[in-house]
Amino acid sequence: MNKKLLTAALLGGLAMAQAASAQEFDDRWYLTGSAGFNFQNSDRGTEDAPFGTIGLGKFISPLWSVDAELNYQNPSFDDNSDLNWSQYGASLDFRRHFVQEGRGWNPYLLFGIGYQYSEEEYSIPGPVLGERSDGNLAAKVGVGLQTTFDNRVALRTELAYRADFDDQSVNPTRAGNDEDWFGDLLASVGVVIPLGPAPVAAPPPAPAPVAPSCADLDDDGDGVNNCDDKCPGSQAGQAIGPDGCPVPVSIDLKGVNFDYDKATLRPDAVAILAEATEILRRYPDLRVEVAGHTDSRGTDAYNQKLSERRAKAVYDYLTSNGIDASRLIGPTGYGESRPIAPNANPDGSDNPEGRAKNRRTELNVQN
Repeated sequence: MNKKLLTAALLGGLAMAQAASAQEFDDRWYLTGSAGFNFQNSDRGTEDAPFGTIGLGKFISPLWSVDAELNYQNPSFDDNSDLNWSQYGASLDFRRHFVQEGRGWNPYLLFGIGYQYSEEEYSIPGPVLGERSDGNLAAKVGVGLQTTFDNRVALRTELAYRADFDDQSVNPTRAGNDEDWFGDLLASVGVVIPLGPAPVAAPPPAPAPVAPSCADLDDDGDGVNNCDDKCPGSQAGQAIGPDGCPVPVSIDLKGVNFDYDKATLRPDAVAILAEATEILRRYPDLRVEVAGHTDSRGTDAYNQKLSERRAKAVYDYLTSNGIDASRLIGPTGYGESRPIAPNANPDGSDNPEGRAKNRRTELNVQN
């Protein structure tokens, strides 16, 4: 009957440990082993002796662990060392740990129940020795200290009191003494070796998605966020103002004028063309016509060719400075047909200032 009770207790404890394995703590199975000294109850008539244990256990909660453990000890009798007395057993031990963050050693309380099996020789009259083999229930309480699993292997030191409910002992110290149980003191040092890799903390839940505000959106891709965009349907290639609406783009080439009867860019014209090139780079979808003009002096045919050479000078400058030719229409010469200033004064006299303005090139925006 005692063996059945012990087996049920062991299986029940291990089942409870298995059911708790899904908790959020280090619930790995671990091996235990310890060595210590068994201070025997003096009424048993045996000497103090070393003992050893080996076991398997796990934490069933952050503060509770359960171990199934085997033990063995083989003390000698005080009055006759030739007689054998040995004991081995199994126990189910519960430990309540008092864990504190950052502390290397943590105390615990021990509560255990088990089964101890004893083999005992005793003297009887004559040359024959008597032998007794018997088992009994045992209970255990104690205190201890244990390190954490930070370095893979934990250390454990323990002091426990075990009560063996052995009422069949033949060799008590006092003749005729009929003991119902014996109490032994167990002092030990052991190791706890976890099995398998350390558990990995679950990643924190992803934050709930936050709906973007209009300030983070630009549906038409014009570079103006939806909050400020008053023209949300603008098209690619349009020049867009700060309110998101298309604005007319004019590329001012005033100052890109030519000397009389010349098609060579002057230094002041180069500076203006450099600025126009930057505008074209800023608006990569912009297409322009490169147009050349002259004043009214000379024949129409001559002025037509001269205006084409002037347009070609500007065209070549733009393409040589990184503007793709597919964005340029022309070069187109308009001769003297499109003056922007009078070539002559109202009285018919020459107007040098007006003619200088007409000797020009233009970039006419096409989209």
